Amino acid sequence: MSLLQAVCDQLAIAIDHAQLYTQSRSATLAAQTQTEKLTETLHKLQQTQSQLLQNEKMSSLGQLVAGVAHEINNPVNFIHGNLTYANEYFQEMLTLLHLYQQYYPNPQTEIQDFAEKIDLGFISDDLSKLLSSMNMGTNRIREIVLGLRNFSRHDEADKKLVDIHEGIENTLLILHHRWKNNGIGLDICIVKKYGKLPLVDCFPGQINQVLMNVLTNAIDALEESMVNLKITYKPQIIIRTKILDSKFVVIRIADNGLGMEEDVKKRLFDPFFTIKQVGKGTGLGLSISYQINMVEF
Repeated sequence: MSLLQAVCDQLAIAIDHAQLYTQSRSATLAAQTQTEKLTETLHKLQQTQSQLLQNEKMSSLGQLVAGVAHEINNPVNFIHGNLTYANEYFQEMLTLLHLYQQYYPNPQTEIQDFAEKIDLGFISDDLSKLLSSMNMGTNRIREIVLGLRNFSRHDEADKKLVDIHEGIENTLLILHHRWKNNGIGLDICIVKKYGKLPLVDCFPGQINQVLMNVLTNAIDALEESMVNLKITYKPQIIIRTKILDSKFVVIRIADNGLGMEEDVKKRLFDPFFTIKQVGKGTGLGLSISYQINMVEF
């Protein structure tokens, strides 16, 4: 009986240990599951935070660009509008001068000497060209300002029908100083192979943000390769557009740089992942672009 009692006591202890182990195992699994959920939630919060930061930066940049464009646009329009009248006045004064020369072919010596001193013939010919070049310059500034305003679109938060090619051209205009020759031999050739596209119902500000991020990365990659003398051929970026399945618009942007390694491709859209030098990249551009959905038209 004593032996049986001892065996029962040991069995009771073993059962208690088994129950405690089972409870401990269940608690461990529950804690592990909760930890995974917390980790996933933290990751989503980090992504949301990074997207909010990037959107706030783009919003502030859009407001700044739109404000600068507006301030430049007013005086440029004033100058551009007055150039037309200035050219008309000059032509009328030139006609009057020719009439004086026709009816008074022999002016006073002082007038003849002064005309020779200022080279009246050269001024008459060059001033017209000068006004024409000033008109071309103001037209160019107006195009740049229009591109800035269209790119910022800070007041267009809703969907609307837009021309995708116009967005691409505006983005290239903003990045003109990057892909043109900037002193280090970087003179990127932009090859445009545009298809015939309809107007697309989308969020133009977000589309411009994606285009800016992708084109900037392409330019950075080519610039790094050129600076480090890793490529000696002509750098170029090819932009293709076409309609896919009569429902979507496809935009393909490719550069002829050295490409990316497989481990980089796997982490391409991870928030805060970047292979750029410190201070040159945030690692958010492609992550934000990946989260922006293209909309059916």
